[in-house]
Amino acid sequence: MGILDLFRGKAAAVTASQPRAEASGGAGFVSLDDPLVVEYLRTGMMTASGFTVNPETALRNPSMFRAVSLISNSIGMLPLHLIEQKTKEKAKAHPLYRILHRKPNGYQSAFDFRASMQMRALVHRNSYARILRSTDLRTGKPTIIGLIPLESKRMTVTLSPSWRMDYVYQPVSGPRVRYQAEEIFHLRGASLDGLNGFSLVEQAREAIGLALSAELAAGRMFKHGTLVGGALSHKGTLSDPAFERLKASLAEKEGADNAGKNLILEEGMEWKAYGSNAKDSQMTELRKLQVEEIARISGVPRPLLMVDETSWGSGIEALGQFFVAYALNPWFEAWQQAIERCLLDEDEAEIYEAKFNPGALLRGSLKEQGEYLSKALGAGGHQPWIHYDEARDTMDLPAREKPINPMMNHNGGPPLEGEGNENAA
Repeated sequence: MGILDLFRGKAAAVTASQPRAEASGGAGFVSLDDPLVVEYLRTGMMTASGFTVNPETALRNPSMFRAVSLISNSIGMLPLHLIEQKTKEKAKAHPLYRILHRKPNGYQSAFDFRASMQMRALVHRNSYARILRSTDLRTGKPTIIGLIPLESKRMTVTLSPSWRMDYVYQPVSGPRVRYQAEEIFHLRGASLDGLNGFSLVEQAREAIGLALSAELAAGRMFKHGTLVGGALSHKGTLSDPAFERLKASLAEKEGADNAGKNLILEEGMEWKAYGSNAKDSQMTELRKLQVEEIARISGVPRPLLMVDETSWGSGIEALGQFFVAYALNPWFEAWQQAIERCLLDEDEAEIYEAKFNPGALLRGSLKEQGEYLSKALGAGGHQPWIHYDEARDTMDLPAREKPINPMMNHNGGPPLEGEGNENAA
């Protein structure tokens, strides 16, 4: 369906995936103010390769989906805590701690909420959540009790003349709803206008369109093209009996079970093998180049998009550090400051801060962790700088009662009170 058909009101031809709305001027026509129409006009245009790229079609590209899901799932799975700035202790008594760390609403886990919000911010420029508040009967202050995600492409954000953010949301049914800045949790990345972030889909539109076109061309080649590994050559004319015997011989060798069996050639025939031509090689290089373009825009290292086998093994630790430093750290900061801006008042922002813990992604091998912790505890003449329980917490072990000298019972000293000799060894 063409864009003009959309505005002529051919509603019967509009599929469920295309934007549609009714204007007050008459049934069957769309309003140019509708957020879905704006989104369609902004991200649904055709690329130079002839492919229409929007968030839905872009995520059909394996490399784009891998890059987006890696960032989103990493943000979702890493611990996010509200901590006190002075003591660095987890602020478990604060209501926001439970919402951020465990249960943002009644139907999502913390992983579900953060991963979906992150994915929307990556492909739709922004992600939004409705802040639910209730009055605390003890203090009389409003307390955040939940965060409900809102569909990004149905939200319009503007800056009012009084320099306040103004949010207008179009639900699936019913009239539009206007929200104040205090009612919306707004996550965005780097921005030109200060209101909307960048969309990876928009920035990589041409690269994704070319990648989708290459996939389509390869699929059509396999469907309609002829894939021949070689040909049989004969100087003269093959006799009918020889032709029939050759057909039967070839038919007997079809299928994987007959792979590797030899051909019996008739009347002096010769086999000529064909290698891949320059055109086929260029198609392969083009598809690799598009993966590299998506890696460049998303910040995800190429090996994590499963295109470089040589970087695995000894380089996996460096890859993890690269991924955290250049793909995740900007989003850590975006989340942490969005929480401070939207979910903490001025007084609370001086006391608390939200922090991700990327330690699980940065850990090396058990040997490297053991060397690091032993030096941190003072082994080898080093000045100790972490506590015994902090070392156990790094390895996700529970805290234990310890002697005055934490190394004493490891060097043959008496066992701790209440412990058997097996724990003192």
